[in-house]
Amino acid sequence: MFDEWRVRDPRSEASTEQSATVPGRPEGLAGAETVEYASSFADPRGPDDEIAVLELRGLYAHAEVELSADRLDGDGAVEHDTYFRPLRIPFVPEEETELTVTCHRPTDRFGGIHDTDTVPDEQSTPGIWWGATLETCSLPYIDRIDITPVADSDGARLDLRTTVVTDGPLDDHITYSVRPAGDTNSRGMMQRGSIETDEPGRTVVEHTVDVHDPELWWPRGLGEQHLYTLRAKLGDAERTRTTGICDIEFDDGRLRVNDQPVPIRGINLVTAEEADVDRALECNANLVRAHGHVLPDELYERCMNEGVLVWQDLPLTGPGEFDTDRAKQLATALARQYSRYPCLACTAVHDDPVDAFDDGLGTGTVDRLRFRYRAWRSGYDAGPAEQVAAALPEHRPSVPVVGGPGVGGDVGSYYPGWSYGESEEIGSLLDRFPASVVAEFGAGSVTDAWDGGGVSGFDASKHQRHVDGGTDESQRYQSEVLRRVIEYLRRERTGAIAFALRDTDSAGMGVYAYDGEGKRASEVVRQSFEPVQAFLDTPGDHESELTVVNDTPKGLSATLRWEAGSADGTLDLTVGESGRWTGGPIDIPAEAEQVRLELALDDRRVRNVYDLARWRNAAP
Repeated sequence: MFDEWRVRDPRSEASTEQSATVPGRPEGLAGAETVEYASSFADPRGPDDEIAVLELRGLYAHAEVELSADRLDGDGAVEHDTYFRPLRIPFVPEEETELTVTCHRPTDRFGGIHDTDTVPDEQSTPGIWWGATLETCSLPYIDRIDITPVADSDGARLDLRTTVVTDGPLDDHITYSVRPAGDTNSRGMMQRGSIETDEPGRTVVEHTVDVHDPELWWPRGLGEQHLYTLRAKLGDAERTRTTGICDIEFDDGRLRVNDQPVPIRGINLVTAEEADVDRALECNANLVRAHGHVLPDELYERCMNEGVLVWQDLPLTGPGEFDTDRAKQLATALARQYSRYPCLACTAVHDDPVDAFDDGLGTGTVDRLRFRYRAWRSGYDAGPAEQVAAALPEHRPSVPVVGGPGVGGDVGSYYPGWSYGESEEIGSLLDRFPASVVAEFGAGSVTDAWDGGGVSGFDASKHQRHVDGGTDESQRYQSEVLRRVIEYLRRERTGAIAFALRDTDSAGMGVYAYDGEGKRASEVVRQSFEPVQAFLDTPGDHESELTVVNDTPKGLSATLRWEAGSADGTLDLTVGESGRWTGGPIDIPAEAEQVRLELALDDRRVRNVYDLARWRNAAP
């Protein structure tokens, strides 16, 4: 319907009108504070249609929308400032309707990573990022349904919030039916809810549908991704949504889904393509964290279908105060938009609220003495974030603060080997500043496309402190940092969420380049995140214990074979569900260049190889 859009920067006298496509970011307007979109369209209605409904998705970040047609909900521009919540406008079209959408950069703290230097300007241009559509219908019609699935000791239910648009008084019933998704033969469950209003416009009604003997949704590897289709019908109007039912909680800092422990193997997303879910699965991740931004529905749908958990941040990152009431409004809107997805595992409020290790010179250099001092004194008032977290629904866990050492965050943002210290110090760092989940860690690397200059999301000064060579050495160092941190966290059964999946430029913290090509670290993460894997506890020593972790819901028996130069051996072991086995030690000859570990499981063999020179030369 919207084949042609005209865009310009209305605040720039030098800006000329250009064509653009939606969804997307218009080229040539990177850095613009405001972008104006304009289009026109013929009346799309058929003989039986009374109105049209315009839906705009991903309006970043503050927008005004003007239609030349008659709106059902009043005159003047419609204002919208929650980019992850679709804007839907019912109207009576003209023969030719003019549409103007003006998008502004955020003026508050809630632009998330798109309002920081993590993302290049051309990827943060104000606009209609996710899509624009028109639909036609008669009145009254069901505009949207917000679903909150709940599974608890009382059973399972769907809490519904249904929005109906009418042109006058209405006294009727909405019929709700629920059946397993894809099952056309099942009658499912059916209930009716009343709706009554004396005024035209929008009316919101709430209703609860009980689900008997529910088939639960499970993360990938733990069970099936059972889903349900909800259909709401009002007269001839109807709307359907897909949802799933599961119970998720943090138990003493550990994630549990349907009362099954789920060790976190996660990776941060700073990009938002459906293919990123495939890349996360290639890395053996069972969770993705939307870092300081909100994922579009298409990615949630993909994660729901693939069994990938989502850790969702509020778009709030970096130092500074924020409007608590505004944050609560956004949290409520986020919960309503995404609570129907059973994969939504957790919501975090404030990311990295304090930069405790900025030396004020832009170099990022922090020696150990200053590190200890600054970490101990970097207090942060978590009260506002805790208030926002308390406003989120109780059926899902929430995390007020994700922060660095000494910030007092609920989970850690720790970068040994990159921002401070060495990667081997992750253990002593956690001893001093405990965290049940490390939601950020890693190192940056370059690609062959990097020209040596500054790029978004990449601190070249930190890179130069650790790397002397070119692309190969850069990617080798990144992979070593990630491997050492991941292996330690998995051996200790601490949740691990690496930063990040994919770069936003020619260099960055991603284990994939911006074009989607895997860096060296992507294979390291895949190997380290194997659901069942064997690790050396101290690869740099001439004697080492062995640890086997089992993230599956079943106990297993296996044979572990090891080779170290001229020495070798086998160990038979049994490890429980979501458990850990330790054994050894094994002797590693001084002349050995590698240690090879191979787990023989019933259905496959899992390998892990250590090049000892890299470990033995590591700084203490």
